[in-house]
Amino acid sequence: MGDYYNLSRTKNFTILSGHYGSGKTNIAVNFALNVAKQTNKQVSLYDLDIVNPYFRTTDSRDYLSAAGVKLISSEFANTNAEGNPLPVGVLSAFDNPGDYEVLDIGGDDAGALALGRYSNRLKEIDFDLLLVVNKMRPLCSDAQSTFENLQAIEQTAKLKFTGIVNNTNLGKETTPDIILNSLPYADELSILSRLPVVFTTVRRDLAPELKGKIDNIYPIDIYYKPGWAVY
Repeated sequence: MGDYYNLSRTKNFTILSGHYGSGKTNIAVNFALNVAKQTNKQVSLYDLDIVNPYFRTTDSRDYLSAAGVKLISSEFANTNAEGNPLPVGVLSAFDNPGDYEVLDIGGDDAGALALGRYSNRLKEIDFDLLLVVNKMRPLCSDAQSTFENLQAIEQTAKLKFTGIVNNTNLGKETTPDIILNSLPYADELSILSRLPVVFTTVRRDLAPELKGKIDNIYPIDIYYKPGWAVY
């Protein structure tokens, strides 16, 4: 009990999805940066979130560029343009992949349409599709509702999730107890979905206090802070 999550356990093609406010974008940025810093792998991060165009990986472009991470996002990200088309470079994830690909996908069944467009291509790849959950967000506050959201995404995307990421937090107000109290929720969701809880994210400054109390802790930095300060 209490080991840190080893990023090398994750497959080299990792897709992160989750409901609005789950914090999947910050995790995507952490994934990409950590792999780039810890290995010699060529890392690409694809922003395919067509649901929430104002909270984007592009907010962390400077961090990513400095670490050598290639960011592929819509040219209309962080603008008022309607339609928010998918980035033109997304096919390179399949046709000319690097060593490690991270995809940030919109967080409900509508957002999963972007993923569904490439379901046939993805079925040819050994990938992880991880559902990011935050118990403190209204639409994900109980395991049954979260499970129903998971099913809606799977149906639209024509793909199955491979695991769950427990990212329960209250932004700057997060305490170790908030994270510990979320574990039964994550376990219940795991039982309902028959999927493993791959790791539990912990803000880096809280990780030492929780070591030994949670399996597969993944310490994260906060590169991405929406106005309501949830990571």
